Formats: sequence, C-alpha cells, structure tokens
Amino acid sequence: MTDRIFDTLVIGGGQTGLTVGYYLAKTGRTFLILDAGERIGDAWRNRWDSLVLFTPAKFSGLPGMKPLAPGDHFVTKDEAGDFVEAYAREMGLPVLSRARVERLSREGGLFRADTTSETFHARNVVAAMANYQKPKIPEFAAALEPSIRQLHSSQYRNLDSLQEGPVLVVGMGNSGADIGLEVARDRKTFHSGTPSAVIPFRLESWFGRKIGVHLVRFLTTKVVTTSTPIGRKLRPKMLKKAAPVVRVKPKDLESAGSVLVPRVTGVTDGLPELADGRRLDVANVIWCTGYLPAFDWIDLPIFDEMGQPRHRRGIVDEVPGLFFCGLFFQHALWSETFPGMPKDARYVLDHLDRRTTTGSGVATEAHAGP
Repeated sequence: MTDRIFDTLVIGGGQTGLTVGYYLAKTGRTFLILDAGERIGDAWRNRWDSLVLFTPAKFSGLPGMKPLAPGDHFVTKDEAGDFVEAYAREMGLPVLSRARVERLSREGGLFRADTTSETFHARNVVAAMANYQKPKIPEFAAALEPSIRQLHSSQYRNLDSLQEGPVLVVGMGNSGADIGLEVARDRKTFHSGTPSAVIPFRLESWFGRKIGVHLVRFLTTKVVTTSTPIGRKLRPKMLKKAAPVVRVKPKDLESAGSVLVPRVTGVTDGLPELADGRRLDVANVIWCTGYLPAFDWIDLPIFDEMGQPRHRRGIVDEVPGLFFCGLFFQHALWSETFPGMPKDARYVLDHLDRRTTTGSGVATEAHAGP
C-alpha cells in the first residue's frame, strides 16, 4: 500500500482540479489528479454542440497559461475542452484518466479512495467538482408515452438527438434557453419555465463586450461573495434557484417561434400536462431542469439535509484534510467559472499548505501563529 500513498489526491480533472494541481505543484507535495473521463476536457466536449461560454476568451484562462484566444472571442465548448487538455500537458500535471472514484472513506488516519481500477491513500483530498452531477428529472416523467423521446439537457447534442415532431423544452435556465432557441428555429416548440432573472444586455454587443461583461465579472467575483453582507444575504436564495439567464432572452424564443407555456405539473393519458390544464401532444421532451448533487460516494458525515457538503469556503472543519473546490457559490456567485474558481483554489491550497505531517503519518492542522 505504501507506494500508493500520496500527500494529496485531487478528485476531478476539469479546469478546477487542474488549477488545484497547478498550485499543489508549487508546494512540492506529492499528488495525483483522478479523472473519470476518457480524455481530459471531455466534461466540456460532451455537452451540446452549439454551447458557447458566456465569458470572452480573455477571462477564460487558467493560472500560468495565456487565455486560449485573444480579446473578445467567445469560446466554444470544444475549444474549452482542448484548452483544458493542453493546460494539463503544458503544466506537466499528473492526471490519471478513466479513474472514477466510487468511494471515499477514512482508513488508519488516511483517506482511502477506491476507484474503478485501484485504491489510493492520501493525507489530504480535494474534491474538485461542481454540485451539478446527477440530472434532475421529475418523477412523473416516467408516465409519459413510451413513443415520446425524452432527453435531459446533458444528453442533448444537436437536432439529430430528436425524432420528428413537436418538442417541449422544460426549464428556463441557461441550458434551457440556449437549447430551446436552437430547437425553435427548426421545428414547432413549446417552452415551459420562468427565468429567475435575465441579464438585460447582449453579450456580443459593444456594451456587452466592453462594459457589461466586466461589470458582471466584478459583481459576481468581488461583490456577491460570502465576505460581503449582500453576498451572505443572497447566497441561501441563489443555492435554491437557477442562475440568471445570460445570452438568450425569453423574447428571443418567442421571436424564433417558440410558444411559451405554463409550468408542467404532471402527466395525463401519457401526455405532459400544464398548470392551466392543457395537455401537449409532442414527440420530444427535453428536460432542462438542472442537476442534483451526487456526493453519495463520499462515505463521511459532512452533508446537510439537501445532500450538500458543509464547508467554509471549501474547508471541511468536521474532517480535517478534506476540501472542496468548484462548488456553485463556494465563496462568490461565479465560484465555479473560469474567472471565479482560481481564487477559491488559492484559498483552499493556502489552508491545505498549513497542514503538517506528524511522525505517525496522520495529517494535523499546523498552528498559524497568534
């Protein structure tokens, strides 16, 4: 077992895990990044084909490496995936792919990570992933007619994912708005949902590129944080609802021909039923209804009643040596994004680096002085 003991295991090989690895490399600690994907960056590549990031390329870099494109270019999901892969290569980060962690526990004073292929032990663990892990679909979806093709937004790639006939898109978050616009331009589409809020300007406009994005970046990384009164007030509310719609507005959907309908409340005679009692005869339903946290593989008592980890800016006080990075609103509203995540990674690594190793091999908290 001793040759598989690391000082730190990083679980997740996306941009968050790689950024944590970048800072870990500077400490001289032995570490390994475990990634479930076949290829670094696949978490981006496996999303719908037309996905484009909301932040221009100049805000989509990672520490130690120039942004993947100059200026105001808006990055595609494949460009983001390739950039993340290139980052791991150029930084020389130790990433083990196809290593999904199935259970994380404690054993003999160390953390034990059981993966699909082998077991690793470590004094510290950083879970570097977002809360969005398990697709959330209403239970009544199982009662829909078998002839209706159902997809969660995580399964949708392009129009070829659908069968012929009308489409119902459920959910008005950013994925629902983006996918809904693409579908509405091609076929009859019904769209159910109400956005939590709408960014009032166009990202691609002069104002959006030169002022709007800078303003939103400042607010979401500097102002709306757990360090400010407004951030502490808004955080509990934001954790329970979708983020504001950024690029596609409801009026864009209507202009493309989408019929905006009330909330889907259930299923009657195999068809989706709306809050006003109407039933929709559709051939496809795309559930853009978000995700649930799926941390059930962590066999440690650190979760609240909603399944969310209890932490303080990523520090798990109940289990010293366990950290999180990349969670939604971990510290700032944009904590899980390219612009916001590096600050959290530095904070977590600063606390991790204060830990020292005793002669027994058990990591304990170092005193930071008076």
